[in-house]
Amino acid sequence: MWIILGVIAIVATFINLYMYKAGKDYKLAMAIGLSFTALTLCSEYSLVSEWVKKEDWSALGEVPNFERALWFLTIVSILLNIAPILLERKGKK
Repeated sequence: MWIILGVIAIVATFINLYMYKAGKDYKLAMAIGLSFTALTLCSEYSLVSEWVKKEDWSALGEVPNFERALWFLTIVSILLNIAPILLERKGKK
């Protein structure tokens, strides 16, 4: 499930950037991109909590690798989604 939500977040982020570049209203796409990023993180957290409940220690051994990737991708998602707002503010100065 987290993979599907993550792909939707990525697609929404690129739609956000495209709409900004095209001069259209991009704020809904930005909100969708950030929302699906949050849902992806919640889904991943749920997956890890299921591993704990099942005491699947071998699966939990892979969590540190996922943690770094999730931090990186979340930061990139936030920066890409707010980039149009920052660029718009910079253009007004």
